Amino acid sequence: MNLLQNIERWGDAHHPKWLDFIRMLLGIFLFLKGVEFINNMDKLIVIMERSEFLGSISLGILAHYIVFAHLVGGILIAVGLLTRLAALVQIPVLLGAILFVNFSQGILAPHADLWMSVLVLGLLIYFLIAGSGPVSVDAAMKKQPEKR
Repeated sequence: MNLLQNIERWGDAHHPKWLDFIRMLLGIFLFLKGVEFINNMDKLIVIMERSEFLGSISLGILAHYIVFAHLVGGILIAVGLLTRLAALVQIPVLLGAILFVNFSQGILAPHADLWMSVLVLGLLIYFLIAGSGPVSVDAAMKKQPEKR
């Protein structure tokens, strides 16, 4: 077996059901954050313009990637479908938020989102490793016999 199969098997064996509730809340949170970004796309682009690192990247394309990742990834994580893939797509967005947006504002700034971003990143890394869990579309699909 390769490493990915070992990680998947470990995640399936060590995933309590109460963590599925946390996964669902995380997915809903990410989806709502995507909706918030759609409603405030100009503010999102202004925040990204302040970052010196993102100078050569097309900010419009990056903003649309962030929105798409949050909307689609949030739904997939909430229902437990392709959770590992959805978490993997979200991780670069959260790393960028931590390193280039929230970290520059400071930890103790009013309304600092750094701690929330770190918490969401930690949960995404956990669900990348552990997977969907027993209460998910992925688990239901595994239980169904293949129809030929």
